[in-house]
Amino acid sequence: PGGAKRPLLSQLFQPLNLQGGGEAGWDGEPTCRSQKLMLQGGLIHPSSPGCYYYMPPAVRAMEKLIKVTDEEMRAVGGQKLNMPSLSSAELWRASGRWDRMGPELFRLADRHGRGYCLGPTHEEAVTELVAAQSNLSYKQLPLRLYQVTRKFRDEPKPRFGLLRSREFYMKDMYTFDASEEAARQTYDLVCDAYCSLFDRLGLPFIKVRAATGSIGGTVSHEFQLPAGVGEDRLVVCPDGHFAANVETLNGEQTSCPTCGEKLTQTRGIEVGHTFYLGTKYSSVSNAVFYSPENKPQLAEMGCYGLGITRILAASIEVLSTEDSIRWPSLIAPYQLCFIPPKRGSKEEEEGAALLERVYDDLAEALPHLAGDSVLDDRTQLTIGKRLKDANKLGYPYVVIAGKRVCEDPPVFEVWHQNTGQVLFLTKEGVIELLSKVQVP
Repeated sequence: PGGAKRPLLSQLFQPLNLQGGGEAGWDGEPTCRSQKLMLQGGLIHPSSPGCYYYMPPAVRAMEKLIKVTDEEMRAVGGQKLNMPSLSSAELWRASGRWDRMGPELFRLADRHGRGYCLGPTHEEAVTELVAAQSNLSYKQLPLRLYQVTRKFRDEPKPRFGLLRSREFYMKDMYTFDASEEAARQTYDLVCDAYCSLFDRLGLPFIKVRAATGSIGGTVSHEFQLPAGVGEDRLVVCPDGHFAANVETLNGEQTSCPTCGEKLTQTRGIEVGHTFYLGTKYSSVSNAVFYSPENKPQLAEMGCYGLGITRILAASIEVLSTEDSIRWPSLIAPYQLCFIPPKRGSKEEEEGAALLERVYDDLAEALPHLAGDSVLDDRTQLTIGKRLKDANKLGYPYVVIAGKRVCEDPPVFEVWHQNTGQVLFLTKEGVIELLSKVQVP
């Protein structure tokens, strides 16, 4: 009764500072576009160096991104679990990483003097978990286990907002296969799922050869979004035959090994990383399965990370203008903003009632969009001022009850932000246009 409950912009916990002047980072650290826009738009709020409050709109975007990620992980047989953030020092000592990780590891001791770290990644933990399944059969493989949780890394210089923070969300998947061949097939499968994810988001990514670093293993790729603030230097073949992180190259490689074309240099933000690990961790924890001959064999492993909060910031970094957020439309916090007439205008009463009717009819016709709309009820402001704010916040669609709302039939002004189109549509036209909108 009484139609859908409309979220009102004035009631959202989203402290806007759309006048600009985004705060500098801690200690006057340089800021970047995504950090400024996310602070101005009330998406994040600083808490301590490298740590942020994620405000409700940012959480909405993040939950949508996790849904899309879940779809891609399920499509490759992923099973979701959740591992403790506190990881025992013993596990990390056994793998040799307690010392090798150095000061990046947040370390702490409990009241009994036992050492722990806050997990930046979970290879040791997941391998111990699988090793504890004492009668794992080859028939149960491949195992593809993943989680989306908070991770911790004591960055020496956290900067650029969510692009380099100390506490962040990551999707990490760990795979267990019966042979090297099967593990490499899994590797290709998960890499394809990452490509599919970035394609669905409409992000211009490059898959590059990468170093294995502290994770280890023998094969590794990074998924990079080209961006000026990126911390990684990449070389790319203009015809797409070859791409690598500069740190993996021996000496100065300047031409493509496949076609001989001159390689171009660019910078990138790493948003995903994949590793073929072999038996590096399974041999430490004795994570074995039983072969068809009932012999214990070490599982062949891979691990695969996606920076969830980093993808949010990086997508704003690469898609937005200097003063306006542009989201991958699939994960925008709200798909739609409704702007009623200004208080005291001659369209006020009739226009507001007609706009609310469009809202209710839309919620009935397209129920998946019912919770994805917000009404800008700050009617003391002009339509132009509210439209400017909507543009800065990056709602993919803005529906305005403007001058033509009192025509017969009423005509609404619809801004399609990602294409820059402005359409004048009847209520039926608005509903038809929005029927094509996808939400995860």
